[in-house]
Amino acid sequence: MDLKLCDSEYRFMLLVWETEPVRSGDLVKLSHDRLGWKKSTTYTVIKKLAERGFLKNEDTIVSSLVPKGKCQAVESDYFVERTFEGSLPGFIAAFLGGKTISEKEAEEIKRMIDEHKEG
Repeated sequence: MDLKLCDSEYRFMLLVWETEPVRSGDLVKLSHDRLGWKKSTTYTVIKKLAERGFLKNEDTIVSSLVPKGKCQAVESDYFVERTFEGSLPGFIAAFLGGKTISEKEAEEIKRMIDEHKEG
């Protein structure tokens, strides 16, 4: 399954993840309020994302089939690959860009790196 979402689909999925399980009518109102979408747009996106396996719409109740973290991981990989030619250190250097981080943040990042090291 291709987990790549365009920007508008991702913003819509954020609404679903935030409110699920959610009635489709409530999702129409949320999409109008937060995304400026018309009712027809919301129902079209619900149908499209259901067909692609991202969510289900049963008895007017919409819920996700793909966890938020899984989509974020795909988006992150794509961004680092496209923007920094796959260089994670290049991404981190650009992200920090002269900013400082707290000791707690540094320790958390070190812990995460240690958990994901090869070998």
